Amino acid sequence: MSEASPRGTYLVIAEALRKEIKEDEPLPSEAALMRSHSVSRNTIRRALKVLEADGVVEPAPGIGWRPARRGDRRSLDERMIDVITEDSLSVGDAYPSEAKLCERFGASRTAVRRVLAQMEGNGLLATVHGKGRTVRALPTPTGRP
Repeated sequence: MSEASPRGTYLVIAEALRKEIKEDEPLPSEAALMRSHSVSRNTIRRALKVLEADGVVEPAPGIGWRPARRGDRRSLDERMIDVITEDSLSVGDAYPSEAKLCERFGASRTAVRRVLAQMEGNGLLATVHGKGRTVRALPTPTGRP
């Protein structure tokens, strides 16, 4: 890294990364990419930004970069609220358990609990001791967070 990289190096690296990316494997760290391509962190970040703009990779806070999800790109909040309409739940019906939601969305229990607490705070769900959560109100298109 003692001499400057030629202009456009980040585009060459972006194309090389595009070919190396595997569907469910996280990308190497920026430091590892810097070493393997012998360039600066800024050059690696520019290459990753090109791939992000093309929808190939996405940033993952606390992890680094990962291949972009191909399926449902809505937030966990939106997807969990939509469970009420997707599962045709009515007021008073049982809402799925934390374990089922974790499995359904591939999310951590902490993330699921956070959204459940928000849904309870917004009046969509009610918790009944010994019975779990029940639907308290139906979501409206404007009532989403």
